[in-house]
Amino acid sequence: MISDAELAARVLADDDRRAFAELVRRHQSAVRTVLRRLCTGDAARADDLAQETFLLAYRKLASWRGEGKLSTWLYRIAYHLWVSQARRAPEPRVPSPDEVAPPAEAAHARVDLARAFAVLREEERIALALAYGEEASHEEAARLLEWPLGTLKTHVARGKEKLRRFFAADLEVTS
Repeated sequence: MISDAELAARVLADDDRRAFAELVRRHQSAVRTVLRRLCTGDAARADDLAQETFLLAYRKLASWRGEGKLSTWLYRIAYHLWVSQARRAPEPRVPSPDEVAPPAEAAHARVDLARAFAVLREEERIALALAYGEEASHEEAARLLEWPLGTLKTHVARGKEKLRRFFAADLEVTS
């Protein structure tokens, strides 16, 4: 299998659109997943940001030095686009369970997770999305976000505690 670095080199050397399409195919699901968590379940907004991420990545591909993983570089772009958009527009309201009639248990679980992520601060949301959703190490996530490792760990711990309390309270209500 051709590496991400080799595909990127093809894009840069020959403007190889097929090589870039392969990079998108490899990474779009993970980028969209992180963005959906950041957007508290707003799939349309996350998909728009993912598209912007790959458009910007195409224009700025020469700035990826190939030293780290391409996915980390893409997550950084996605995160910065999300932050930029969040500053311009208010966070969308997450529907309550009464407003949503999920067709299946999996959909219900996604709504619960979106509601839970909505109670987190922005920093906690991105820290958890990267450290657990994308299984990045704490060191990788801190590097990606350009945060000290201790700051990332603090946000992860606070976010986990808030989620634990959220789901514990949710269980008490439904019991």
